[in-house]
Amino acid sequence: QVHLVESGGGSVQAGGSLRLACSVSEWTDSTSCMAWFRQSPGKEREGVAAIRYDGNTIFADSVNGRFSISKDYRKNTLDLQMNNLKPEDTALYYCAGGCLAWDLAPDVWRVWGQGTQVTVSS
Repeated sequence: QVHLVESGGGSVQAGGSLRLACSVSEWTDSTSCMAWFRQSPGKEREGVAAIRYDGNTIFADSVNGRFSISKDYRKNTLDLQMNNLKPEDTALYYCAGGCLAWDLAPDVWRVWGQGTQVTVSS
């Protein structure tokens, strides 16, 4: 089974940028669709962005226009570029793969990383 490890989290002021990376152990059927999710204390896990084998992407309304998602086959990573960060973006960010449907609902994704913390201060 593919193994996912997130990195790149940290603390940043509002308006700043961060780039998260998800290290992918191998490119398999489980990586034909990949996504980023986030979860804040007391809130449900929510989908942020996803990318498919054909390059199609979907974004949550809350991050559309500020975040971008991409695969780097040379580095074997799934990346999330986050610009113009807001305090409400503060969360534990997870990488996921192996979607059962092309959707940002967490329950259709089978493979998960452990998460990396992003904190945005005002």
